[in-house]
Amino acid sequence: MPVSVRVAEGEADLALVREVRREVFIVEQNVPEELEYDEYDGTSVHLLAVGADGAALGTGRLIFGEHALKLTGGVEGRVLLGRLAVLAAARGTGLGAGLVRAIEAAGLERGAVEVELHAQVQALGFYERLGYVAEGPVYDDAGIPHRTMTRVL
Repeated sequence: MPVSVRVAEGEADLALVREVRREVFIVEQNVPEELEYDEYDGTSVHLLAVGADGAALGTGRLIFGEHALKLTGGVEGRVLLGRLAVLAAARGTGLGAGLVRAIEAAGLERGAVEVELHAQVQALGFYERLGYVAEGPVYDDAGIPHRTMTRVL
């Protein structure tokens, strides 16, 4: 499946980002809409994966700078990877890993030396295979068990 990953630019791309997140988080996982879209969406870098036909297949976001400092406990050089979502039809293709690496690259471009993410417990193995290490206890986020993970770039 030919796929390209790019930084979402403009309202059309951001609409595709929202569509993927709606399908994965709100429809599939029953995350309340008011929790899915937040104040960080407007200042984040959003990555968008599209197929050869231009249809959206996946997305993820990077929170950096002062917002990342606030959300990661003030760790200098740490960015936050989040809202990683791949449509069911594209799962198991390596697209999720490609999105993670693209988000990491976007973080490096912005001076990151480390990435933090808040993984759903069922996805811990996926992130571990990409070099992330779990830390701290399991906690609830939007009714789903999560665990914080980090990776030095």
